[in-house]
Amino acid sequence: MRAHLPRILPELRESLLRGTFLPGDVRRVWIPKAGGGERGLGIPNVIDRVVQEAVRRVLEPVYEPTFHASSHGFRPGRSCHTAISEAKEHLEEGYGYVVDLDLKDFFNRVNHQRLMARLSQRVHEKPLLVLIGRMLKAKVVLPTGVTVSAEEGVPQGGPLSPLLSNIVLDELDWELAQRGHRFVRYADDCNIYVRSERAGQRVMASVTDFIERRMRLEVNEAKSAVARPEDRHFVGFRLRREPLDGSIEVLLSKRSKERIDARIRAMTPRTWGNTLEACIHKVNAYLLGWLGFFGICTPGIERTLHYLDAHLRRRLRGILLKQWKRKRFIVRKLIGLGVQPKTAWRRVYEGRKSLWALCHTPAVDRGLRNAHFAERGLVSLQETWKANARYVSVPVQLTLPLG
Repeated sequence: MRAHLPRILPELRESLLRGTFLPGDVRRVWIPKAGGGERGLGIPNVIDRVVQEAVRRVLEPVYEPTFHASSHGFRPGRSCHTAISEAKEHLEEGYGYVVDLDLKDFFNRVNHQRLMARLSQRVHEKPLLVLIGRMLKAKVVLPTGVTVSAEEGVPQGGPLSPLLSNIVLDELDWELAQRGHRFVRYADDCNIYVRSERAGQRVMASVTDFIERRMRLEVNEAKSAVARPEDRHFVGFRLRREPLDGSIEVLLSKRSKERIDARIRAMTPRTWGNTLEACIHKVNAYLLGWLGFFGICTPGIERTLHYLDAHLRRRLRGILLKQWKRKRFIVRKLIGLGVQPKTAWRRVYEGRKSLWALCHTPAVDRGLRNAHFAERGLVSLQETWKANARYVSVPVQLTLPLG
């Protein structure tokens, strides 16, 4: 594509100006969702991505200044971290219950007519509206090769879909603000904060009615609930009020714990066929990125990080024992690492221990100390978090008076 740009761009420009440009088919790809099931992505071709990015750059300055400050998804200067910051502020002010709304299959259910109507309120250039309409109606090629028409939805995967989704949900944001609710929205995840469970049930019923009747979307009843924030998953985190001093802790959600646990297991199989250093290098790359996102957690996360560090080191010990194979060779290796010969022979040959059970015996722990892995460059989640601890704060420019 890059090599052919001098020829393609003039032709593309001409077709856009004449209004003859026709988007290509969108390739459907299914990827697993963290909470189970699959998410459908729509991957446009390269030329369509260029056009979508150009449209996004035109529309974003028009819509961005008018989006509600409590909308944090896919916006400049906002992120999951700013969403958690604002949620934390609502809890500190005494709004101790959350109405957790989950929109069912949102990106595939957006009504095209309502979206085009909202766009036409601000965008008065008819050729641009026609172009957006054609991109929304682009046919979809399924993994089986079957081509289907798109009657609704904004396929995730293109540069324009995040902005269009915010334009759709901006109606919900301002409706919530008009009702005086305190809320935080990140893409199609919306949390409304209230003072009591009873108030939460009322809000859940009225807002669900607005979404389904007015916006023609569907609320997923199985995934939506009124609960304490510590019991809900929001952009990977959960919030909990500390009973002793009333401070708000930012912790990992149950789903995030399960994901990092599963990821560590996947990256450290006992059948690892490369060197220990290669495994550590691979694990470090993931852990540092993971900390870059979850590093905003408060000190309550330390216990979890300590467990993850211990679990990871045990799995690395398991890799080494598997590579050493025979028990006699394992004994010799442990003796070479400073374990007393008598202890090494007794512990390794004690009963019929599996390698997984053996890798957490005192002899193996003593031979393959924590320092053994630290010397080979293994990142410690707990120590790295301590060295770079960042506490959540709400940026001043995100505050917005309600009412």
